[in-house]
Amino acid sequence: MGSPKSSISMSLLFFSSLLVLSLAFDASIITYAKKWEQRTNDEVMAMFESWLVEYGKSYNALGEKERRFEIFKDNLRFVDEHNADVNRSYKVGLNQFSDLTLEEYSSIYLGTKFDMRMTNVSDRYEPRVGDQLPNSIDWRKKGAVLGVKNQGNCGSCWTFAPIAAVEAINQIVTGNLISLSEQQIVDCQRKSPNNGCKGGSRAGAYQFIIDNGGINTEANYPYKAQDGECDEQKNQKYVTIDRYENVPRKNEKALQKAVSNQLVSVGIASNSSEFKAYKSGIFTGPCGAKIDHAVTIVGYGTEGGMDYWIVRNSWGSNWGENGYVRMQRNVGNAGTCFIATSPNYPVKYGPNPTNAHLSSYSMSNDNSLGANDGESNNA
Repeated sequence: MGSPKSSISMSLLFFSSLLVLSLAFDASIITYAKKWEQRTNDEVMAMFESWLVEYGKSYNALGEKERRFEIFKDNLRFVDEHNADVNRSYKVGLNQFSDLTLEEYSSIYLGTKFDMRMTNVSDRYEPRVGDQLPNSIDWRKKGAVLGVKNQGNCGSCWTFAPIAAVEAINQIVTGNLISLSEQQIVDCQRKSPNNGCKGGSRAGAYQFIIDNGGINTEANYPYKAQDGECDEQKNQKYVTIDRYENVPRKNEKALQKAVSNQLVSVGIASNSSEFKAYKSGIFTGPCGAKIDHAVTIVGYGTEGGMDYWIVRNSWGSNWGENGYVRMQRNVGNAGTCFIATSPNYPVKYGPNPTNAHLSSYSMSNDNSLGANDGESNNA
């Protein structure tokens, strides 16, 4: 047993350590505050003007530029505050959403509708004794993923996430990587709750391809980032799928098994300032209160002892890590941002009925297929 004097010494050491940690924390806040305070209004305005040129933004309404500048300042302040904490696993930054409030961003770019029924859950990827899954996988490096697309100012993420998964399974089965038409689904899938740029469900996108007997190419039915009439003259059916299935819910081991075999589309909660401004690193949240956005998992890995999913977005290459976000994996229950709540994927057994016509489209519209490459910009 230690002496009273040694106990007192240990107590003093403990409280001294707490004081040092507290002072260090306060110092980091002060350092950050000074960084923001050191930005003059002229400097921030110069940054805003440069940002306007970079993202091709202009405002016509009286007083709109001044209003957007104030929002830009708030967003820049948030970026400085977040990045001042060197212990965070991810950084945020300025992007195409930096003149939008969180409410505006949510209303324009988040359009997936969550179907709680999950009627076709499959045990195809149920974890089993003896499973030996790769420690990491990246389907971009296997030639199954096109460059990142851009949904524009249209809440059509519910079409982009499934289309990426269909493009990939078609490449895995047939060897042809073909850019497929999101616009055809936007225009032609109008069964509730699917409503074009006003949102829809990933299940509805898959079901359209099944019911229609296939989907056209992006080259034949190009994306316009707006609602349109269904063009029956462009209803060529180049790529087919046989069905779609759901991964068992809230099971990241099952999700890992699925992703080790193919791309998987998922719904996530993304209505947070942190996700809106994500720039790089492994995203850990905060996310938002409910599933409101559709994305596609293209792989997984581990960095610095933290497991992550490689997630392809549809907001273009100027957002995140060239259009991608790495999201923390193996956190339990529903996963980061509910990523393991409603995963689904297409099933394809054989060749396409018009396979002879596909060679000229293989790899078309793919600007870059590197490990972090992409080409577009919306949700």
